[in-house]
Amino acid sequence: MTTADEQARVRAERARQVALFRYRLIQDVIDVRLSSRQRGSLVQAIADREHDGPFGEKVTVSRQTIDRWCRWWRAGGFAALVPQPAQVHARTPVEVLDMAAGLKRENLARTAAQVARILRASSGWSPSERTLQRHFERLELHTPAPSHLAQAEVFGRFEAERPNQLWVGDVLHATVVAGRKTYLFAFLDDHSRAVMGHRFGYSEDTVRLAAALRPALSSRGVPQSIYVDNGSAFVDSWLLRACASLGIKLVHSTPGRPQGRGKIERFFRTVREQFLIELSTPGSRPVADLAELNRLFTAWVETEYHQRPHSSTDMAPLARWRHQLPSPLPTPSPAALREAFLWSEHRTVTKTATVSLHNNLYQVDQVLVGRKVELVFDPFDMTDIEVRHHARSYGLAVAFRIGRHSHPKARPEHVAIDPPPVGIDYLNLIGAVHADTLSDRVNYAALTREGDQHNQQPEQDQRQQR
Repeated sequence: MTTADEQARVRAERARQVALFRYRLIQDVIDVRLSSRQRGSLVQAIADREHDGPFGEKVTVSRQTIDRWCRWWRAGGFAALVPQPAQVHARTPVEVLDMAAGLKRENLARTAAQVARILRASSGWSPSERTLQRHFERLELHTPAPSHLAQAEVFGRFEAERPNQLWVGDVLHATVVAGRKTYLFAFLDDHSRAVMGHRFGYSEDTVRLAAALRPALSSRGVPQSIYVDNGSAFVDSWLLRACASLGIKLVHSTPGRPQGRGKIERFFRTVREQFLIELSTPGSRPVADLAELNRLFTAWVETEYHQRPHSSTDMAPLARWRHQLPSPLPTPSPAALREAFLWSEHRTVTKTATVSLHNNLYQVDQVLVGRKVELVFDPFDMTDIEVRHHARSYGLAVAFRIGRHSHPKARPEHVAIDPPPVGIDYLNLIGAVHADTLSDRVNYAALTREGDQHNQQPEQDQRQQR
């Protein structure tokens, strides 16, 4: 990858982080159930406090900016929140920018204003502070966030008021199957304690998380909020993109302060005490693979856990979840669900109208030459790539060279299992054959003696006749 392509990829990733930060701020404001007064109070509260910016810095956002982001989101969805690069031509001498970068690297705590003051004092002139800020952002020279600032309070609720208002997600380090450790991803409805989705897997990653969440959204509907911790799978930008596509508010618990997570932790305790313990009981048949483990767990959830009254609600979890839900239950369309769970990466189209993605080469529309495009794909099928530019689809990319059919992070669950023995011991078999051969071998010495005796007998007979 050339330096220009790498810089374009970095800019695209930074633009996506900015869009995710914008959505994170407005995800409460865009709730259609809010009145104008409630929305205005919420916007004012957001504007009055500092926020952790997309790159770790502390920022404040005005009411006008929040309202503008909301209008963009209503008009174009998540794609409208992605900032577009300004088409400007560099007018600042390279030597000055290099000097500014050197001053910043000497001490990352220096602000753009401080660097500008130093340049003016040394040479009598300096670029604007905004020019320096953009230059530092391109070089990823970030000012470290102050460590003494306290983190903001996070969402917490003793119990959600209705079903599908809040789902709580987490992962349990579980048992060993086929020689490998398994992990259970699960999502629990906070109001009813019903299990919305679950999946055992061999990895604690986003692919296994999606395998638990996607069927849940398809069959149980779309929750208003999802509350998770700060594990690597839950902070992946893929999850925020999926929630943004479906209009779900994603909330992370503050490290060290897991308020609101007691229900799913209690559920995992029940899983250990009532399900996993049976797998390790002496005399129980070992679980052969993940498919069997997931089948057994589904049977336990649906026939045991969901049917027994919960100690906190005195109602069966599934019955309480169904009690206040509309009928039929609104669920996302297959197209909307597929779009939410697609992955995407940005690339710059070469002069030959091709793009590369993880050792694969694709042909795209020639009108996109030199432009940065978004490649949207299923992580398990990289032969089917959709090309987008400024939220407009340019059709499917034509696979020119395929070296990888799935994304590097999309690791399959298949485990190499030794084939069962067929009952043939080759070495012992040829040993037995060799022993049989020895027992049946012809005694050539005996045959020689018998032949001599047979030849001597006619000679004796001839002498007697004479």
